[in-house]
Amino acid sequence: MTDPTTDADREDPSPRLGDVLLGAAGACGVDLPGQDTTGTAHRLGLPASTKVCVVLVDGLGWYNLTARAELAPFLAGSAPQQARCTFPSTTATNLAYLGTGREGGQTGMLGYTVRDHDGRVLNLVSWNRDVDPLRWQPVPTVFEQLADAGRLAVSVGPWKFAESGLTRAALRGSEYSPAQSLADRVDGALSHLRDPEVDLVYLYWGEVDSAGHQHGWRSQRWAEELRAADGELQRLARRVPPGTLLIITADHGMVDVPVADRTDVADQDALAQDVDLLAGEPRAVHLYTRPAQAAAVARRWAEVLGERAQVLERDEVIAAGLVGPVAPAMRRVLGDVLVVARGTHAVQDTRRGPREGSPMVGMHGALTAEEMTVPLIVLPG
Repeated sequence: MTDPTTDADREDPSPRLGDVLLGAAGACGVDLPGQDTTGTAHRLGLPASTKVCVVLVDGLGWYNLTARAELAPFLAGSAPQQARCTFPSTTATNLAYLGTGREGGQTGMLGYTVRDHDGRVLNLVSWNRDVDPLRWQPVPTVFEQLADAGRLAVSVGPWKFAESGLTRAALRGSEYSPAQSLADRVDGALSHLRDPEVDLVYLYWGEVDSAGHQHGWRSQRWAEELRAADGELQRLARRVPPGTLLIITADHGMVDVPVADRTDVADQDALAQDVDLLAGEPRAVHLYTRPAQAAAVARRWAEVLGERAQVLERDEVIAAGLVGPVAPAMRRVLGDVLVVARGTHAVQDTRRGPREGSPMVGMHGALTAEEMTVPLIVLPG
């Protein structure tokens, strides 16, 4: 069995993504109890502010941004700190981490897909099954607690997420304000920030992540999306009302995965043996095994993948604290075996799909510094 260590040191004192909305609430004068498992929800030391605007640029890792800093003079020139997301380094997990201050072991948001309580695959982004998001993710959100304190938060994002399962699970409690283009979202955020009733505005932008998945973060398309995002966020920073604290961050970074660096379950009979269900994502795979077969499955996967991945049984994942404290109801959501890619490796399964495998170029989910480190930009008003 491989040693449950990480490529990015979990003792890193960097701020955590789970601190951001809690800290933003504190900056608005609402001192919510720290929920982050590090016990340091307010260590961001944010100044008291009339308003707070939190922007999340999906997929914009700190290493991705700094490596292509010439494309984003505003963001790269705003002294971005390094902050840490949580594992798996994926959107559903980290939007819930942002929204609640709790890691996936408490929220059940443990990957792109997981096994639900009926033994089926639940997609935590598209929410493809009739599963109540409020029952699945029971932790109160920061937005709910702000509302309980008589404060108003507004979320600005795409129409399709207005009533989505992911929004209701991770970010419920705010007033949702739909807008499609980034320019429209910036305009909407500015309008809400001028409203004396609004205390906090959250703005989400996902096109940088989409371009990275389709074309890779070194591609021209990704460059265009980053450049466009940089320009609009600079406009936001210039026009926020006086006294507004602007915070810009991301949910995870990204690595490009060459086709030659992918292991296909369809080509390895040993990998399919005694595995009832695969979920997660190509760089953080949940294996749900037949009864009493987890150790044998883990051994076979470790033999096939070697140094290309860590292969951990569920109890090892929990003991290593990779997903934070695990609530009893969430133990079964974790795979019996978890396969965490190293380097630029990935696992795909084309048994039910095209032989060419995943069309994605850019991926995330694993524990590398490139995936786990995100920018944190704090601009006091």
